Amino acid sequence: MSGSLSIVGLGPGSEAQVTPEATQVLMEATDIVGYGSYIDRLTPQRFVVLHRSGNGVELERAREALNLAVDGKKVALVTSGDPGVFAMAAAVFEAVDAQPKAWASVEIRILPGITALLAAAARVGAPIGNDFCAINLSDNLKPWALIEKRLRLAVEADFVIACYNPRSRARPDGFARVLTLLRQHTESKRIIAFARAVSTQHEQIKAILLEDCRPEMADMQTLVLIGNSATRMIEQNGKRWVYTPRLVGLRKSQ
Repeated sequence: MSGSLSIVGLGPGSEAQVTPEATQVLMEATDIVGYGSYIDRLTPQRFVVLHRSGNGVELERAREALNLAVDGKKVALVTSGDPGVFAMAAAVFEAVDAQPKAWASVEIRILPGITALLAAAARVGAPIGNDFCAINLSDNLKPWALIEKRLRLAVEADFVIACYNPRSRARPDGFARVLTLLRQHTESKRIIAFARAVSTQHEQIKAILLEDCRPEMADMQTLVLIGNSATRMIEQNGKRWVYTPRLVGLRKSQ
């Protein structure tokens, strides 16, 4: 008889931001599958079996979790943030879509988690108080030309833009190209927030103007928030906050 597969979002980093539902599923799991650094965040139960894997093998990891479930295991497949946002839920369904009969009997659950975007926005203030979008700046799974097109159109539409995976050792020049594009298509006073390793001991938050941004301010642990034309920076109680007003293009009622 087939077991079950729960795809579990561990949130941005702090154990306090893991949902009670996720904690309960992890306690009940017979097997936990995940990228090594995510499994390292856990305090596993005594009899659970851990299945670690490296970076860049998401589809293989999904297949392993599904096969364990077919063998009757209660599997938790862990991922950071929310499993449906640039994470493992899509990889699981890609595997199922390619081999629907192999895993037809597996019970699959998706357990939401706090995304890097939401955690970063909370630290910064209220930057996504109006319409926003999220773009993954990694070109590992899509061409750079498409990333550039989506960025350009998002700026044209005046969205607040959350940028995931802005810069890595393998892609050192990508974020520099993003900054060049922004400077070509928007004003230099646009507010940009850098939120690195949010909710961990290494957290760093910085909000500055586009004209002051440098590529090395971002890395793979950084969520970059690009404000829209109305996004503001204010001081309150000795702290700098960034927020985007709710009202757009309408006259306030008296």
